[in-house]
Amino acid sequence: MAEQPISNEVALRIALSSRLFPELSIAEFIEALQVYLGDRLDEVSLSRITVTNLKTALGQTYELDGEEHGEDADAADIAAFKQAVRILWGDLDEIDQLPQIQPYQEGDMANSVRVAVASNHQEALDGHFGSCLRYLIYQLSHEEIRLIDIRSALEADASEDKNAFRVGLIRDCPVLYIVAIGGPAAGKVVQAGIYPIKKESGGAARVILSELQQALASSPPPWLAKILGVADGDRVKNYKALV
Repeated sequence: MAEQPISNEVALRIALSSRLFPELSIAEFIEALQVYLGDRLDEVSLSRITVTNLKTALGQTYELDGEEHGEDADAADIAAFKQAVRILWGDLDEIDQLPQIQPYQEGDMANSVRVAVASNHQEALDGHFGSCLRYLIYQLSHEEIRLIDIRSALEADASEDKNAFRVGLIRDCPVLYIVAIGGPAAGKVVQAGIYPIKKESGGAARVILSELQQALASSPPPWLAKILGVADGDRVKNYKALV
């Protein structure tokens, strides 16, 4: 790892580009970058990297289809390297155009629930619990869906217990939406009192949350009614499951 702390901007570029090479962990990707750039990873050093440099560096750990210099690599490999270099240079295009956070104070929305959404791009549910870039935090009532926070998960990769770090980020959210989650991670999420809902196909966060909003307004399932503080005797027994 780098001797000097990596800035949030550099960490974001590295995290986004590393996801184009899923066979590598982010630590292995950083190590490969340092083969060419040295220990100092900043905006200036990243701006010097080229497709050839990156292919040579990743060639130590990443299995390519072609020769070392990539002349016979297939089009998908070449496209991935080109996109990774653009991201490392800071050309994020629409990859990281974050939605606007709306003001919120506790008590603003009566009978509401806080929901975390695992996300990598804009305002989408498209993240795995253990690898997503961030969690979108919504306050949801039967009348409104309000984005109240965006919490970066980049520092989780440097944590000794990545799953525990991520749980800590969303501990105040009784509901979590993800496209995937591993067994050990799911156990920690549930132990923290968080109800995970897996939507493998993902999609626009607000569209998916509208399903929960409808249930909230009509007949919340027992787990949701419990979160909202509805007494046992008042909970609907028959309902259409959300998952």
